[in-house]
Amino acid sequence: MSATLIERQEDSVTLHVRIPLSRSLLDTEQAIQRALNEAGLLATTEALKQFDTDGSPLRIGQARYTSKGQEPKGYQTPYGEAVVARHVYQTSQGGATFCPLERDARIILASTPLFARMVSHKYAEMAGARVVADLEANHGRKTSLNVIQRLADAVGSVAQAKEEQWHYATPELVGPVRTIGIGLDGTCLLLVEEGYRQAMVGTVSLYDCEGERLHTIYVAATPEYGKETFQQRLDREIKHVQGLYPKARLTAVADGASDNWDFLGRYTDDGCVDFHHATGYLSGAAKAAHPSSFRQREEWLEERCHRLKHQAGAAAAILSELEGLTGRELSESAREDLEKAVSYFRNQQGRMGYARRVRGKLPIGSGVTEAACKTLVKMRLCRSGAKWREQGAALVLSLRALSYTPGRWEQFWAKIDRYGFPIEN
Repeated sequence: MSATLIERQEDSVTLHVRIPLSRSLLDTEQAIQRALNEAGLLATTEALKQFDTDGSPLRIGQARYTSKGQEPKGYQTPYGEAVVARHVYQTSQGGATFCPLERDARIILASTPLFARMVSHKYAEMAGARVVADLEANHGRKTSLNVIQRLADAVGSVAQAKEEQWHYATPELVGPVRTIGIGLDGTCLLLVEEGYRQAMVGTVSLYDCEGERLHTIYVAATPEYGKETFQQRLDREIKHVQGLYPKARLTAVADGASDNWDFLGRYTDDGCVDFHHATGYLSGAAKAAHPSSFRQREEWLEERCHRLKHQAGAAAAILSELEGLTGRELSESAREDLEKAVSYFRNQQGRMGYARRVRGKLPIGSGVTEAACKTLVKMRLCRSGAKWREQGAALVLSLRALSYTPGRWEQFWAKIDRYGFPIEN
């Protein structure tokens, strides 16, 4: 072995590590990694022992537990499997056993907290088989796909179960919060039983007085009819942030879907449809304005987009102009695009006060939410050939929402360290 235990004291261990050097730096680095894994395994084994009892009887509530003796068990650590003999307790009536070491060391299934944290974070980013390969290639740590999946599922289950009870602090921000921006959007994923269904993503963003985004909280949920669970989760986040920043202005940005605005309208009437969606409809209508000249079409589009963004009342004026184009003789595709633009502007012109929002340094685009759809859902759940069962997808989305919201992943594990792991090992 490259690492040996020299001394164990009450609050420390002393190890001796020998690392062979070679003329290949790569070989030397790999030898360093193997030695450090050996040292980490030795130190973790000794650390685990300090959480064991001396075998004395224990009273939990009204029940008296006695030790059945020390039984060896292997625990998964970042450095390898640590085998520890620890006391296991049971009442005189038999029944379930109890291991104080596992409770006090915050063991998750049969893994240490750091290994569980490492695995679940990786699983949030890549498929289980890739996590297995990554651990071996980059950490010198061999493990099985079954260990990875069970551990990630356990951590994800806690993330879901504690969403309502555990509140997370907002990280220290670089400036005061002037605006709270909320948004939601949907994107499809493929489920085994139901085919393609719409997953939902919500964002709660904090902006300073210059309109710069300071922080974003992400919420994501698997497809459900009625979207009740997702809306409850996003509702909790909105109300929590409103409580933290009661003087901040609450505003909303989303696409034109009516169910989005049914939800957002519960919180604010200060909102706008995404500016780029609106200009996308204008792009289609430009073919009706100038069917034969690409240059004139581009000039027309640029001028209307500028007016829409910077001139008060521009949406109504542009709608009137679009309606005037409907009397022209147009190709079938140009007429179809024009009718879509007219319909969109008629339905949404009340949410197109972009000039006022630009002057007030309020967001006019839903890019934060649309990017979250790609980041949280598409990049992990919609890879080639991927099909998901609802529960598996839900666990991954819970992990990704935690890890992508700045500060929450660290706070989640701080709560595990403080309160323990609330699922039976």
